Amino acid sequence: MAVEANTNVTTDFAKAQSIDFVNRFVSGIAKLQELLGITRRTVLSNGSVIKTYQSKVTLADGTVAEGDLIPLSKVDVEPAKTYELAYKKYRRAVTLEAIQRSGFDQAVSQADTALLKKVQSNIRQEFAAFLATGTGTAAGKGLQDVVSNAWGKLQTLFEDDAAGEVIVLANPMDVSAYLGGASISTQNAFGMTYFKAFMDINMLTNASVPQGKIYATVADNINLAYPAISGGEIGKAFNFTTDATGLVGINHSTDYTRTNYETTILTGATLFAERLDGVVVGTISAE
Repeated sequence: MAVEANTNVTTDFAKAQSIDFVNRFVSGIAKLQELLGITRRTVLSNGSVIKTYQSKVTLADGTVAEGDLIPLSKVDVEPAKTYELAYKKYRRAVTLEAIQRSGFDQAVSQADTALLKKVQSNIRQEFAAFLATGTGTAAGKGLQDVVSNAWGKLQTLFEDDAAGEVIVLANPMDVSAYLGGASISTQNAFGMTYFKAFMDINMLTNASVPQGKIYATVADNINLAYPAISGGEIGKAFNFTTDATGLVGINHSTDYTRTNYETTILTGATLFAERLDGVVVGTISAE
């Protein structure tokens, strides 16, 4: 017998869950872009090479006799690091028994939420690991001192670029003492706590940053790049639910060979700094 018209079937719920996941992911990373002040979001093909740069200064001898020609100093911007943009794939399965115990919607929603947190965590960890390769340095006694020194270095590095606000990533343990004595409000985005610190600096806490270290740069130095998922050749073979941005794709499907209901996620969102010499790695010494 044919299914009665307007009957909700499993595929309807799966589609709704896929759309909900995409919306949560995209809205989360959009909020993170806003907090980081990211203005550049670039869609690249899978396998594209991302290039970062650093400045190399060749300073001529400044001791010049009266009337002699002053030699030229030279500033070159040269490649510092390159890496390949690639898709990242994730999958999680919910068993028939779990669905029986918790119900279809709840079991799948729990699995999707756990997977979403893990995908976000990986992006945060990769971003922090990338910032750790910055070539600028700063030091100070306590968080406020080292952040102030990093702020000063960035003002010098980007003096002529009008590069926007300073962004600082720090370990939550290093900011706890500061938060205890400050009257501020916080908000959360993409798994990170955000607040406005002294000198109007945008600060985010991230456990991926080692305790005793901070990473600082300016808003316009941060980029978001990703390989598109929506449309193109992928759409001919795979039925991923995505949005117009193509930041993430998700599919829900039934695996009868194991009586599992599976969630498969495809993304490649990568946060990076274009200038490594524009990233300051600060070291917090004991008070």
